[in-house]
Amino acid sequence: MSTPLLKVENLVKSFPIHGGIFSREIASVKAVADVSFEIKKGETLGLVGESGCGKSTLGRCLTRLHDPSSGKIIYNGKDITNIKGEELREIRKKIQIIFQDPFASLNPRMTIGSVLEEPLIIHGIGETPKDRLDRVHELIDLVGLRREHLNRYPHEFSGGQRQRVGIARALAVNPELIICDEPVSALDVSIQAQVINLLMELQNKLGLTYVFIAHDLKVVEHVSTQVAVMYLGKIVEQAEAEELYRNPKHPYTKALMSAIPVPDPRRKEERIILTGDVPSPINPPSGCHFHPRCPMAIEECKTKVPTLELKSSNHTASCIRV
Repeated sequence: MSTPLLKVENLVKSFPIHGGIFSREIASVKAVADVSFEIKKGETLGLVGESGCGKSTLGRCLTRLHDPSSGKIIYNGKDITNIKGEELREIRKKIQIIFQDPFASLNPRMTIGSVLEEPLIIHGIGETPKDRLDRVHELIDLVGLRREHLNRYPHEFSGGQRQRVGIARALAVNPELIICDEPVSALDVSIQAQVINLLMELQNKLGLTYVFIAHDLKVVEHVSTQVAVMYLGKIVEQAEAEELYRNPKHPYTKALMSAIPVPDPRRKEERIILTGDVPSPINPPSGCHFHPRCPMAIEECKTKVPTLELKSSNHTASCIRV
């Protein structure tokens, strides 16, 4: 068994809620609650779930844009959970992120050339301006844009072109792991396929490892080696992509799968409609967090907290009814 490139152990991220006259902490939101997984080099872990389930917060913890409340993030055998300063700067060369909104993530006052050169300057890559310009030209070619684009500003580009710039910026420092935080959700469907194909080509060419965060289940199936399903801050099911889509076990995963549109109108797929709304993470339900909406729930689900257990070979789920 090869050593995982990234290993996450019991990761928790809570955000305090302040109130009252003195703005004291009166409660907390546990956005990520006891999450564990690992990824080998060259793989893609797809993270899926409804909006607000903690996917993006988890991704930001992995890049240390958020400091975890507890747990461990181990990269290439090294615990990076609490590193700071120069150590953190070095790790950020290896772990980069592509943001969801390609417009908000680019400085509107900087040309595309300056946007791509900035990480090279920050991390001391390239001894001379000529070296950095050569690297910028290499990056712009890599993502399928033209060199004359380098003197333009973000507002002069389409959403798909801006996301290509975001991808080029993430690649600038030669990372090994890229967190793709819903990289195509803000794009037109026709452009989504182009960006996804570009990401897969780059993975094969450069040997990249991805954490691919999305709510589009068909996109995740297309790009992922393994898939983890999140609900209210927890991973409720994880398996290899083909196995999970062929044989989902958790009732929440089954409901998500049933919502995938079927292109053939002659095929009649049973749709599982979940009742109620997603509970508040400030005051989650007792026992299994999913039990108020679960069609399989029994009385025991209200009190017993399920844990991720192996249900079949390399297929885990947290449900006492499975």
